[in-house]
Amino acid sequence: MTTTTSPTTQPVPPTLSARRRWTVLAVCCLSMFLVGLDTTIVNVGLPAIGRGLDVGTRGLEWTVDAYTLVLASLLISSGALADRFGRRRVFQCGLVVFGAASLVCALAPSVGLLIVARAVQGVGASMLSPVALAIVVNAMPDPKERAQAIGVWASVFGLSMAAGPVTGGALLAGLDWRALFWINAPVIAAALLLSAVFVPESRARRARRLDLPGQVLLTMVLAAVVGVLIEGPRIGWTSPAALAGYAGAAVAAAGFVRVESRRPEPLMDLPLFGRPVFTGAVVGAVAVFVALNVTLLLNTLYLQHTRGWTPLAAGVATLPLALGATVCAPWSGRMVGRAGPRLPLLLAGGFITVGGLCLVRLTPHTSVLLLLAAYVLIGIGFGFANAPITNTAVNGLPPARAGVAGAITSTARQIGSALGIAIAGGLVTGTGPAGLAHASRPGWILVAACGVLLLLVAHVSRPKQATTGPAAPQAR
Repeated sequence: MTTTTSPTTQPVPPTLSARRRWTVLAVCCLSMFLVGLDTTIVNVGLPAIGRGLDVGTRGLEWTVDAYTLVLASLLISSGALADRFGRRRVFQCGLVVFGAASLVCALAPSVGLLIVARAVQGVGASMLSPVALAIVVNAMPDPKERAQAIGVWASVFGLSMAAGPVTGGALLAGLDWRALFWINAPVIAAALLLSAVFVPESRARRARRLDLPGQVLLTMVLAAVVGVLIEGPRIGWTSPAALAGYAGAAVAAAGFVRVESRRPEPLMDLPLFGRPVFTGAVVGAVAVFVALNVTLLLNTLYLQHTRGWTPLAAGVATLPLALGATVCAPWSGRMVGRAGPRLPLLLAGGFITVGGLCLVRLTPHTSVLLLLAAYVLIGIGFGFANAPITNTAVNGLPPARAGVAGAITSTARQIGSALGIAIAGGLVTGTGPAGLAHASRPGWILVAACGVLLLLVAHVSRPKQATTGPAAPQAR
């Protein structure tokens, strides 16, 4: 048991036993499965939601991006709150908020309320993702064991992201779209119970102040960029409204840099981005999740609208992606623990690049075997990417900043998710079933480009990072 002496400091508790450490990992993985699943499970249900609430592609994009936008905006602040008030406490609060919002989503009578509830879901999810990783990092003091644990964590997260469409398709086969949100209830109940029993409380040795100006400006930047990408096809890319969006994003970004550079305890430590390894991890996280979300959304729309497949069939088509991610993520974690991040990043970039190139000539009659081959290649790349990116980002910050490390990495992921959905939706908005395959071709070029970017990131990664990196964080 940990005895707290003040909100900012506490004595170091005894090291957890191996069994307890891996139990803590399992509990955190359960919550991460929930967050990842909810990021993609809605994708396969978008056509059904559109029919049920009488909403078009733009409204459906906001249904997905309201969640990821709020999640990306609040992750760093949630990590700081957890470092101050207790990671288990914030983790459990996140579960409660996420669960309550899920119930509202399931009962929503209109797309407006659904979008609002999805945004509140994002608030709850922001208290889970970085906090879960911080709990895992603090429970694993040995660098090699921590790298393996991050590999498992990344595997579960990758599996949840890739398995979302399959789960969603299975639910829609027998129920309506509201079941996509009802399914969260038993997972949340189990996570609440297990976290109360097994997860120890921990805080940072020195808690940071909240940076409200930085938080507001970061939210404005992300909202402006994603908003323009979603609304651009409707309002016109050179319309006054779009130009105002560009200007707003630029001004908010400049204000964010100015404010953060002057605050003693900023939301985001901008000098960290002067470290090539850390910056590469963040850029790589964005690229991986742009590629994944472009793939999942284009897959859903193409197979259901152009090929006439059922939601279940479209979801099952992503099983090769899920299999590749599940098998390769723990393998990647072991590789990082032994030799560093460069090799798995090279493999990730190569597989994603080839997978995207397979579909740059997509037609309404493209071979199903080619589709499945592309999905398995992208899934393998996704599986290899997460462990080195996460481990590099965690080791790129001081040990006492585990919450911030997890938050920055998760923020990059969710920014990639939001951008991927907005870009993919923008490519096919207003396109009929016959023209959707051709309209989606730039999306597959983008997927391949994300793979090439990962290859570049691999060249700035130092293999010694995982084995001779900074001292492991102590359990707090």
